[in-house]
Amino acid sequence: MLEFAQNVGMFLSQTIIIVLGLIAIILTITAIALKNKNTKSFQVEIINESLDEQTHQLKVSLLKDDDLKLEKKRYKKSQKDSKGQGSKPYAYVLNFLEGDVKASGVEQFREEVTHLLLIAKKDEEVIINVESPGGIVHGYGLAAAQILRLRDFGLNVTICIDKVAASGGYMMACTAHTIISAPFAIVGSVGVVAQLPNFNRALKKHDIDYKEYTAGDYKRTVSVFGEITEKGEKKFIEQLEATHSLFKNFVAKYRPQMNMDQIATGEYWFGEDALKLKLVDRIGTSDDYILNKTKTHIVVKMTIEKKASLSEKISDVLSKALTLTLEKTIQKNNTPQI
Repeated sequence: MLEFAQNVGMFLSQTIIIVLGLIAIILTITAIALKNKNTKSFQVEIINESLDEQTHQLKVSLLKDDDLKLEKKRYKKSQKDSKGQGSKPYAYVLNFLEGDVKASGVEQFREEVTHLLLIAKKDEEVIINVESPGGIVHGYGLAAAQILRLRDFGLNVTICIDKVAASGGYMMACTAHTIISAPFAIVGSVGVVAQLPNFNRALKKHDIDYKEYTAGDYKRTVSVFGEITEKGEKKFIEQLEATHSLFKNFVAKYRPQMNMDQIATGEYWFGEDALKLKLVDRIGTSDDYILNKTKTHIVVKMTIEKKASLSEKISDVLSKALTLTLEKTIQKNNTPQI
């Protein structure tokens, strides 16, 4: 019994020492992390080279004898030739694929646009893959403004819609010189929507008072708990209509070829029908467009990726080390000794 108590005490003391040591290390890491805030990495991929490498690997695995020798010679030559591709024009690829309600991808997108403008030249092309069903007005308004920065600089903007660019997503897409849509991509939805539950009657039913104090007649038009008045509701609808008018005017400015009365109903269309309504300019996928572009251009994919900070890397190592140490300590104390 005494020996068991000693073993338990030893185990507890070892555990406490480990935990205290980890706390000290974590505090040190935190101090280092505060000084090392650069956790983003700007990545550049030359798609021509990536495709050539993939093609070579596939052929190497399939070809034999003389054909294999010829492929190796071809690949070696293409590697040399790629160093002299400076005469080809450049085309850049950006992605906006985090198209949620909050337009979360706009922060990364605006940084990528800024970096692109540092190296791009006028009359070059930028291909943007957009995927979004829309969301908050100001978020997608900012995203669309980033594309206008590219246009104002003098770049030719092509937007590809493989799945969906509706509402705020189409607000972005309409700023392009050319819009390419997959056959069954969802396009359009030039409309505005707002919805909220109202619990005012439920509060009254249970004799619960709700007070809301404002300065200004229209500081709060409708709310979740307050009573919705005719005056407030009317003003709220006016604000929706005003937002819709802004949206329509914005789309009409960059797509004057469309019949705005026909497409600004809030409806959406699939790619083929969107083409008939001139919401898009042609049918196709981003894959085919980019693949064909590599025949005439050096296609460069640009993205900002979040990289693990020093603190995150060390924390991961320490976490694994702690788990291993505890496992060994438990195993040691549970092993019969003589």
